[in-house]
Amino acid sequence: MGQHVETGLPTPPQPFSWAMQHGGFLFTTHGPVDPTGKILQDGIEAQTRLTLDNLGRALSAGGCSFADVLQVTIYLIDVADMAKVDKIYSDYFSAPYPVRASLIVAGLVAPGMRIELNAVAAKSKA
Repeated sequence: MGQHVETGLPTPPQPFSWAMQHGGFLFTTHGPVDPTGKILQDGIEAQTRLTLDNLGRALSAGGCSFADVLQVTIYLIDVADMAKVDKIYSDYFSAPYPVRASLIVAGLVAPGMRIELNAVAAKSKA
């Protein structure tokens, strides 16, 4: 069983954790959730930045950084958002980039949510 990582993010209203660690790996999931626990209702650029900022908080809390991320799965509701997401994504990640899959889905659980992601990181050896 993995160990819960306290990220400092608001407690999710559904039964899941923002981050879990096990065997030297950190597993995370994030969306555009603001500090009050509400979904940011702005455009894809603001939602992407907040989602990646939330990922950064979880990575830091788990003893990792963006450079430690091995795999990312991005869920979008509109393929037209992909270019904007890619541009912002490259502000957070640098080559060699993590393995990544990007999926266009019919919808996400929270109203107004345009992006969600999962990431797996390997904890750096000290």
